[in-house]
Amino acid sequence: MSRILLPLLLALLCACASTAPTPQAATTAAAAPAAAAAATDSSRWEINIQAFEREDAVVRRRPGSIVFVGSSSIRYWQSLDTDFPGVAIINRGFGGSRVYDSLYYADRIVTPYQPRAVVFYAGDNDLSEGRTPTQVRDDFAAFVERVRAAAPQARFGFISIKPSPSRAALLPQVREANALVRAYAQQAKGVDYLDVYTPMMQASGAPRPELFLEDALHMNRGGYEIWTEVVGAWLRTI
Repeated sequence: MSRILLPLLLALLCACASTAPTPQAATTAAAAPAAAAAATDSSRWEINIQAFEREDAVVRRRPGSIVFVGSSSIRYWQSLDTDFPGVAIINRGFGGSRVYDSLYYADRIVTPYQPRAVVFYAGDNDLSEGRTPTQVRDDFAAFVERVRAAAPQARFGFISIKPSPSRAALLPQVREANALVRAYAQQAKGVDYLDVYTPMMQASGAPRPELFLEDALHMNRGGYEIWTEVVGAWLRTI
């Protein structure tokens, strides 16, 4: 009996060994769906990007303009033209977006305009979804490099991640992400960190609720007045 069972057991072990994935194969198999998921994740904004492109078809693009790009804080900044009179501004904010979404679409919503400068705001949605401060910094740095490849003379202003009362629990990550971007901007040519975080905080270390709408996430006119002052001071230097 043992002479019959032993060959059967050996055959079974060989079959298992031949079908088990190697560590390298397992890693490759896991990475492929992750990359595909990232592309699909950003592609959720395709309808917004196509709307921008339809606008471009009827409104002549303006080389040398200032492109404002990023999440809902940019999208809802409807007073840009009056806040910065005499400045050619293109608003390409799409609400709910993350830093890497602007990176993903940079070749369609930033570089075609050959901008003189780019004002960028995103990051709080990233942190809210579980991305790390380092990922925020790295994605912004990748965005800068992608745009600079097509517009080498462009300047970049990163508006610091704002301290929203509804996301007060994320303030440690917000401060870390802001510090990482500030350090990156200090050593990167043509990149500046625009601090709106500090004037939007109380002396107690809590966000100023009077600067926000009822959702305690998006800003009212008081919040945008702070942004206008900070961004305006930067624009006058470029």
